[in-house]
Parts: sequence; C-alpha cells; structure tokens
Amino acid sequence: MNEQHFGQRFETLAIHAGQEPDALTGAVVPPIHQVSTYKQDGVGGLRGGYEYSRSANPTRTALEENLAALEGGARGLAYASGLAAEDCALRTMLRPGDHLVIPNDAYGGTFRLVAKVVERWGVAWSVADTSDPMSVKAALRPETKVVWVETPSNPLLGITDIALIADLAHTAGARLVVDNTFASPYLQQPLALGADVVVHSTTKYMGGHSDVVGGALITSDAALGEELAYHQNAMGAIAGPFDSWLVLRGIKTLAVRMDRHCANAGRIAEMLAAHPRVADVRYPGLPSHPGHETAGKQMRDFGGMVSFRVAAGEEAAVAVCDRTELFTLGESLGGVESLIEHPGRMTHASVAGSALEVPADLVRLSVGIESVDDLLADLGQALAQT
Repeated sequence: MNEQHFGQRFETLAIHAGQEPDALTGAVVPPIHQVSTYKQDGVGGLRGGYEYSRSANPTRTALEENLAALEGGARGLAYASGLAAEDCALRTMLRPGDHLVIPNDAYGGTFRLVAKVVERWGVAWSVADTSDPMSVKAALRPETKVVWVETPSNPLLGITDIALIADLAHTAGARLVVDNTFASPYLQQPLALGADVVVHSTTKYMGGHSDVVGGALITSDAALGEELAYHQNAMGAIAGPFDSWLVLRGIKTLAVRMDRHCANAGRIAEMLAAHPRVADVRYPGLPSHPGHETAGKQMRDFGGMVSFRVAAGEEAAVAVCDRTELFTLGESLGGVESLIEHPGRMTHASVAGSALEVPADLVRLSVGIESVDDLLADLGQALAQT
C-alpha cells in the first residue's frame, strides 16, 4: 500500500488510492489514456516509465495502485479478464512437473483452464474439499507448488478457513491463491490472512455494473509481484485503458453497493430457507451453513450470492429460472441488477461428469440492489408455480 494512504479506511481508499487529481488540469477523475505509445526523452529516456501501453498505461496504473491498496498488497496487476489473470498466475508460479490443488467446487472456467490447458503443459492437479483441512492435507504432494481456493465458492457458497489453509500450504512449500471475487476486498482481505496471491474477476463486484470484463492479481510479496508483472507484459492479456477506467469508476461505490447486496441477500436467504418448495439454501449468513462461523470470523458480511436447490428437481429448477421477471436469466454476477441462472446447464456445464459437478437442481442468484421486497415477490411467484 502506498505510504500516502496508510491508515485510511476502505471507503476512502476506494475513492482516492491511485487517483490523485490530474496534475495538468486538476480533473478529479483519472483521464482515459487511450494511447499505444509515448514520446521518449531521448533514446531510453522514458517519461514516467511509459513506453508502450502493453507494458504500462497511466489509467491501468491508477487501477493497479488502487487494487493493491484495497487488498493491502505490495503490487496489483490488471488483466483483460479474470481467466487471463488466473492464467498468468498459474504460468508464473508453476512449471512442468509441478502439482496444483484446486477446490471441489471451483468455478467452471477455472476447472476448464486447469484441466484442458494447464494439464497439457505438464502440470498435475488434484481436487480437495478446501473447507476440510484434512482433505487439503491429503491432496498435498512433495511437488505441490500452489493451493487454489475460492471462498465463498462458486456456485455452492462453500467457505474455506484462509488462515488455516495458508499454514498448511506454506508448511508444504506451496503458495496459496485465493479467488476473492464473490467477497470483494470490502468483505474479505485474504492477504492479511496469509494468502500469497488474490485473484479477482473485476467484471463482477469491482466493476459492479455489468459493463466491463476484467481481472486482477494482487500480492503482498514484492518479488512475486515483479514476476507476475514480467509475465503480464510477456503474455500481453492486459486491461485496456477504458476497461481500467470503468473498473475504477465501479470501485468508488463498492462499499455502499456491497452493504446493500449483503442486506438483500440475507433477506432472500431467510425467505428461501422457510419456503416449502426449497430443499436446501447455500448462504454463509445462515446459522445452518457449515461455514457460518468461519465466514463470520474472516468476512465483514456474508455477500450477495445465494444458491438453493429446488425440491421438485432439475426441471423445476430450470422452470424457476425461466419464470422470474426482475431476476434476469443470465451468466455473470455482481452487478447492480439481480441475476438468476442454472449452474449445471450454464456457468458450470464444463464440470459435468467430473468431481466438481454441481447438483442438477441448483439455482444460483446474484442478488442486486433493487428493493428487496420486489425481489422477494418475484422469487415467490416463480417458486409458487413449481
């Protein structure tokens, strides 16, 4: 974190970190530097360190400094997508012959990247229930170099004790990567709990308005940050200036949006838990959730994502997704509008038949910031017809 921001609280950092008023005009919003190359002050004389926008761009720099400040890291890096960030992290920290542990309820895109791309590069991988330390310990090998965690997980909302798994990974000589997309840095800061790298799809809560695709990596290890930055430049999947600007704009309201997302999701989870047509509700804010205590320890609040199983089965679950009116049927999450999806046929179709396959009767909600009473009424009418 930059010294000038030391001691400032999250809401202040979200608005100001990396975003000093423009030196030339005084503009309080960072300019969009839509530029590919920069005039040099003599051969090798880079003005401000900029030479070519794949290597660095002032708008992206502002976002990367902001990301580092929000996660309490030494280095933040912005990418073209969340999967581009994941790819850079894996190819930086792994070599052919290494081993990787992934969660048994990982995002489908992460599974596809590992199983269909990274494995072909000569990296072995295995699956563990990261909410169970003994499962993680059993999956570790002498050649394990990375343990990958999502908490809360996508789409089952599983909770992993970050500090505990960090200790296990480090004892085994491995690094811990935490996908913090569902929580956002407002609700959870994995680096402070021992993680080595945090990954985000900034498309989601960070952007917050369903109008940008992006990803991020943040680390508290300066040397690892340099390695990641080298690979970011070498591989080239960087966030463009306008996309960086959109994520910065979204981050300014992240704290107030997350407060509403959490409040709305909590109300909806309680309604679903009492509904006769719902068999099971996955929301870490419910005392019945097995990770409730751990989530309360490491999170500020319980998030805006809710998953539930429809008692009448798969076709009824699909029908619920089709019947909602305010909840829009669509992939992605974290926007101001509420979304509904069937993971088994949509975001997690790639894990069908694997150890990560999700229940066929599962419905996932990304709870937006609309009036919660309207959202409750919409879900009520959709479930009433099942």
